Amino acid sequence: MTDDRPDLSGDWDIDPAHTRIGFSAKHAMVTTVRGAFNEVTGSFHVDFSDPSESTAEMTLKVASVDTRNAQRDEHLRSADFFDAEKWPDIVFRSTRIEEVDDNALVVSGDLTIRDVTKPVTIPIEFTGAQTDAAGELRAGFEGTRRIDRREYGLEWNMPLDTGGLLVSEKITLEFEISVIKRTGDAEGSAEAR
Repeated sequence: MTDDRPDLSGDWDIDPAHTRIGFSAKHAMVTTVRGAFNEVTGSFHVDFSDPSESTAEMTLKVASVDTRNAQRDEHLRSADFFDAEKWPDIVFRSTRIEEVDDNALVVSGDLTIRDVTKPVTIPIEFTGAQTDAAGELRAGFEGTRRIDRREYGLEWNMPLDTGGLLVSEKITLEFEISVIKRTGDAEGSAEAR
């Protein structure tokens, strides 16, 4: 990380209005379908002097899944996929954060989907920090990670007449995260912004 940046160590809240936690998957083996979870909350504790002391936690509301197709979204919320009624949240909790290069982090942690928890490692790029128009310090992070959805109990599929499957088993998770630094003992979170 560069030395001319503002003090980034401290506690941060995810700004859901400027964050996208999404996914992409092949459909019918020929097109890519993209979606996102519109309701996301979370916080980071950042220690740039010792990144191993940093933590991240994030919760996605399954019912907020949005692929721009109401019928597909309802199917994703159903027991065939996420079963939003039974398991309303997807949760990630970090276990280790390492700085591997300038502006490059590796975030390891536990990802829980459908009450199945698996370890996952996500490469994350620190995209910068700026004071916004409201005078708040804002930082950005981006990354992607491919997972096998079957490992989390997301096994529904249909074979195609020509071979292959309707929905790919490999899913790419997409992270575009904006966080706002807490000031002093501020109790409010970015959700109200």
